[in-house]
Amino acid sequence: MSHGARVIRTGVSSGGPAAPPAAASSASSSAGSDAELMDGAYFRSCAGMLKVAQMISLLIGFISVNNSPWTDYSAYSYFQIVTMCDLVMILFFYIIHIFRIYRKLTCVSWPLAEFLHYLIGTILLLIASIVAASKSYNLSGLVAGATFGFLATILCVLSIWSSYKVSCITQSTNASV
Repeated sequence: MSHGARVIRTGVSSGGPAAPPAAASSASSSAGSDAELMDGAYFRSCAGMLKVAQMISLLIGFISVNNSPWTDYSAYSYFQIVTMCDLVMILFFYIIHIFRIYRKLTCVSWPLAEFLHYLIGTILLLIASIVAASKSYNLSGLVAGATFGFLATILCVLSIWSSYKVSCITQSTNASV
């Protein structure tokens, strides 16, 4: 059966006997949990914690590069732009999942949008981290920024892999039904 569908039988609409009070109260409490504003389980899920780890590593990489003396302006400004854009987009998708906006805006394919974001963002972040590492000249803050950029790249690859794995499993189970 479907995970999100719940049937509440009432005496008025179905013509049958009314549900017992205990069953009716449990059904209404489970329906109330669906109507909650925030998805508390997403905070503790693997995907939620992965997004938080990505945001933290991107923020640390940005701060490390921002507070270091630069030797090549264009390389590190590119690194900062990529890390901030990636951070903002990850935060955007985090908010989409936490507040369950994907249920309200069904005209957007959210798994595809998130997959494409991670694919493009990971490639740009990998390029930015390679450029930042090659131009660091052993300055500790720039090396730390590039290292956290590589860490964020690895975390983004994990997100791509888990997103692809989930979408393939979902498609294969839907095809068999």
